[in-house]
Amino acid sequence: MPSKKKHDFNTTITTLGPAKIATPLRYPRYVDETKPLELIMTSEELAELDNDTLMLEFEKAGPREKLYFDPSKTKCAIVTCGGLCPGINDVIRAIVMESHYHYGIRTVLGIRNGLRGFIPKYGYDVRELNPHNVSSIHQFGGTVLGSSRGPQEPSEIVDSLERMNVNILFVIGGDGTMRAAKAIVNEVAARGRKIAVIGIPKTIDNDINFITRTFGFDTAVEKATEAIQCAHVEATGMDMGVGLVKLMGREAGFIAAQATLAMQEVNFLLVPEQEFELDGDNGLLMALERRLLARGHALIVCAEGAGKNLLESGTTKDPSGNVTLGDICGLLSRRMKEHFKERQLEMTMKFIDPSYIIRSVPANAGDRVYCGFLGQHAVHAAMAGKTGVVVTQVKSSMALLPLELVTSRRRCLNVHSDYWSSVMEATGQQN
Repeated sequence: MPSKKKHDFNTTITTLGPAKIATPLRYPRYVDETKPLELIMTSEELAELDNDTLMLEFEKAGPREKLYFDPSKTKCAIVTCGGLCPGINDVIRAIVMESHYHYGIRTVLGIRNGLRGFIPKYGYDVRELNPHNVSSIHQFGGTVLGSSRGPQEPSEIVDSLERMNVNILFVIGGDGTMRAAKAIVNEVAARGRKIAVIGIPKTIDNDINFITRTFGFDTAVEKATEAIQCAHVEATGMDMGVGLVKLMGREAGFIAAQATLAMQEVNFLLVPEQEFELDGDNGLLMALERRLLARGHALIVCAEGAGKNLLESGTTKDPSGNVTLGDICGLLSRRMKEHFKERQLEMTMKFIDPSYIIRSVPANAGDRVYCGFLGQHAVHAAMAGKTGVVVTQVKSSMALLPLELVTSRRRCLNVHSDYWSSVMEATGQQN
């Protein structure tokens, strides 16, 4: 059994002050804050663990019987940042509907084009959100508010929040955005202001520490399997055919691994967590040659961050601070063609990169349900005066986590886990 002793991870949630206002909600199941969630964490949820387990206590998400903010005097704002992901519009819609219909909040502002929307020099208008103009946005991909990458000065953002008299800010974004949200929290605290900042973590790669599931991941896997199926058909449609599919995953190969398990047709899976070699008897090229000679076709799935040991380390960074990745699929394509030409063997390759299609589609049914939960619980947490938190699913429970925890490091596939063993069985490849 895992030990219940305390660990270095601080899961305490910050509040703006005592909650004294009666909630307008009727007959919900109120959260008992004296009874924390006790959950056993493993390396599947927490990158710091190897194959050990750890018992941690979390504050449960959900409605509170007493509120910090008076709904009749509360003004909210929503901002979406970073790359696109299925389900962003669903989260926006859920926040607006919960705020309006259940709490009676009449003003929810949409900040245009990410954190830039707070900065006067960009000149973006603020969009007022209400049930009428968000009623059907979940049917479309992307974000109706627009997005942007790159840091903005926290002091300018808080200046803007003060000018607009915003009490609650909902921040939807990935790892870099959550760090920006923490900077906003610090600036608000330094000024002694009572503004709640609630994060809804968004990363299609599913690589945020502590978080079992990020919205959009299921949709991404579903769309990735369609691309894999197409590549399989192309590969089997010719003699010595190779299908190469590039999927998202800068630091973690969760989408590629999950789609591989879903399809059971992939012969070689390449992810950032597992180094591989191209040359030699145990390299990918010889393994691919043996596969083609034996079966006449092969299917390769490659996460975009795989093979960093084969590429020169990048020095440039994108506006979000991520190191620019090398072109691993370009390298694979070139080396495969050279290899089979030198061996005087026939080989025809079809390359499919569905990345932007996957990012831009509407959420599937499962992700829509989850996005609804995230939006609802984000509003519950904000109205109770919680701040500097993210709302998410941990294991099978909805919980509140401090921003520090989810921004400490990224979660990766554990290549020594039972899950990875199942992936390797599905492909039949050797490490």
